[in-house]
Amino acid sequence: MTPETAVSTRDKIALIGAGPSGLAGARNLQKAGVPFQGFEAYTDVGGLWNIANPRSTVYESAHLISSKTTTEFSEFPMPPQTADYPGHAELLDYFKAFADHFDLKRHYRFGVRIVKVEPVDADDPDTLWRVSWRPTEAGDGAPLESADFKGVIIANGTLSEPNRPHFEGHFDGELLHTADYKSADQLRGKRVLIVGAGNSGCDIAVDAVHAAHSVDISVRRGYYFVPKYVFGKPADTLGGKKPLPPWLKQRVDRIVLKWFTGDPVRFGFPKPEYKMYESHPVVNSLILYHLGHGDIHVRPDIERLDGRTVHYRDGSQRDYDLILAATGYTLHYPFIEHEHLNWQGMAPQLYLNIFSPRYRRLAVLGMIEASGIGWQGRYEQAELVARYFRGLETQRPQALALQKAIAGPMPDLSGGYHYLKLARMAYYVHKDTYRNAVRQASATLA
Repeated sequence: MTPETAVSTRDKIALIGAGPSGLAGARNLQKAGVPFQGFEAYTDVGGLWNIANPRSTVYESAHLISSKTTTEFSEFPMPPQTADYPGHAELLDYFKAFADHFDLKRHYRFGVRIVKVEPVDADDPDTLWRVSWRPTEAGDGAPLESADFKGVIIANGTLSEPNRPHFEGHFDGELLHTADYKSADQLRGKRVLIVGAGNSGCDIAVDAVHAAHSVDISVRRGYYFVPKYVFGKPADTLGGKKPLPPWLKQRVDRIVLKWFTGDPVRFGFPKPEYKMYESHPVVNSLILYHLGHGDIHVRPDIERLDGRTVHYRDGSQRDYDLILAATGYTLHYPFIEHEHLNWQGMAPQLYLNIFSPRYRRLAVLGMIEASGIGWQGRYEQAELVARYFRGLETQRPQALALQKAIAGPMPDLSGGYHYLKLARMAYYVHKDTYRNAVRQASATLA
């Protein structure tokens, strides 16, 4: 038995998840010397990037939408031969190599599903946490194992619980979500309607062109489309060192986009009723290429379904064999009560999108979206959490100062942008503003 395994769970942090955020948490707890026990529902690391994982929502053609150099962990760069925008198989190899290099797997219990996380004393900010689990393959009636932990870090990801829309009427064909999609073979020879033009929806529409009988895409709002390459280089590697003010960046980048992608309105998309970067951009210019070639057609919002007929809000109608809802995912922490995460409206309200204002040792990693934040942004979250938890042990003044800040008020992390009031934007932040805030807080605890 190693010294760490001999440590009581009451002196350990329970870390939930072994995807990118979970591995970042494990590495930083390890570096800080904070004892922890990891839990992962699947039998290996990688999270959603492990396509063999039943909870994975990636598909065969899935690739990064940010380039490798803006996405990788800084202390463990991707191999030089890695593609600019690697696919899920390369990424899984990367996460496995990361876990092996830092010997992280030995800290995890694999194949166990967390069922409940609850404070032992909900009125005590310094409470222990009772964590209950059972084997992933066991039924809901199987007995639970439980243990009390000093704290909990939730890092089970944000892209596993599909947001399945409700449509008026009934559809006699197949009705799927992108979470159900794995390859273009599912679309072969079918009349396909994709609902939503986010990054996954556009990826799958491009897949469908090469397999489906026909491809339409239904949208209710306009989008900004960003190419992956500008002047032959990954688009997110260009730009000055000093961030532009929002109004100027929106104006400049909108002009640059028109040079490289043209105006999506001419392909049938509505004109966006919001400014650039007020919603997550679509990093896919191939969709515009296929629209221009007539391979894909844009349709308006759906009014109702009737048999195999889709009726649109503009009065038009078309028949389909398969509807694929590219309608995103919902935040899903089913093992913990919303009140413990300070859940308000569409998302938890956490300090720096990490810390519960109510409990000292309850944190969430990865509940963040930002254009270009990368996994290093999640790594920096984990570094801050590990340093803070370590500082609480010795009652370092810097940790106590952060503890006071966590109690509120919440800082403005928008960077001056006015994000759309959508569920998927409820935990969106401005990359530079956010990373600066996290780094500054972490530096005081180094």
